[in-house]
Amino acid sequence: MAGQRTRRIPEATVARLPVYLRILSERFDEGVTNMSSEELAEFAGLNAAKVRKDLSYLGSYGTRGVGYDVEFLVYQIRRELGLTHDWPVVIVGAGNLGQALAGSNGFGDRGFPVGGIVDIDPAKVGSVVGGVRVRHLDELAQVVQSRGISIGVVATPGAAAQAAADALVAAGITSLLNFAPTGISVPAGISVRKVDLAVELQILSYYVQRRATATGLRSVPGERRRGATA
Repeated sequence: MAGQRTRRIPEATVARLPVYLRILSERFDEGVTNMSSEELAEFAGLNAAKVRKDLSYLGSYGTRGVGYDVEFLVYQIRRELGLTHDWPVVIVGAGNLGQALAGSNGFGDRGFPVGGIVDIDPAKVGSVVGGVRVRHLDELAQVVQSRGISIGVVATPGAAAQAAADALVAAGITSLLNFAPTGISVPAGISVRKVDLAVELQILSYYVQRRATATGLRSVPGERRRGATA
């Protein structure tokens, strides 16, 4: 079993672990102590065989007729995802998006406190967002080193995203979360996750359109004419 815990987990499985964690945590808060793979699969929108395969990478196989111990499985997933301690993040960009990210409790409540936020706009530098004082981009390396930060968030306009990524990498950041509406290039060994809100909305529009079609609606309010730009 120890060997299985050190086995490399496929990226697709890693991407599903946070989904399982959210479901299990919610169910545990509701007083559920055991869940079968079938139940977890139903909540996650997957098949039970995939769930069992994913959890096997953690060395967790459940008990026939009983299922998985929810509390222990939450612990296993948190341990595998490195969530047994906090990982401070630094945000580049103190505009509307950066302020929203730093001002919300979403990062801190899940173990990713905002350890710094930087910008190049003199009007923003020195202000306080979410209890964190905005510092100039020139101080990025100092912020990263003083707080031991490994994760950087790009919250800039698209045109500034690559420069922000370059600055983060130069400061010692090894993992990037990119909210900018453009791709970025990074050296080998740097992990990047892109959050494209437009893509997510387009996926949702697919389901809206399907429901509209299923209910017999011929058009959707605000529907574009054929040939309109995407």
